[in-house]
Amino acid sequence: MQKILLTLKQALRSSFLVVGLMVFIGLSGSFIFVQQASYATTLEELKLIPPEYKPNSEEKLNRANEYDPGVGVQEEKRQEAYEEAIKDSKNLNTIEKAYERNLKAEKEQNPPESFGEKAKEVIEKVTGK
Repeated sequence: MQKILLTLKQALRSSFLVVGLMVFIGLSGSFIFVQQASYATTLEELKLIPPEYKPNSEEKLNRANEYDPGVGVQEEKRQEAYEEAIKDSKNLNTIEKAYERNLKAEKEQNPPESFGEKAKEVIEKVTGK
């Protein structure tokens, strides 16, 4: 009789343990899908900015120069490139000229290495100089 009671007691404990673990796993699994805090702007915040407010190029330059003079120079170059791109986009012939001009400027900034220079580098690597 005592063996039966001990066996039932042990079975009851193990079943409580199994049920408890199942509840714990179920609850912890439900917390996985909780949405984390987002620091992105909401639609309400975007409504606070008036749509007609678009700072002109002079305001942008002034603000950039206040931040850092180097940033102001970069902003000025960016605006000049933007205005030039607008002018170039109006005619197909100027688009082709703009492409050639940009290609030439890129080649000047990043000149392609000649075969001789590459061979010298490989030889230096191999000989260890």
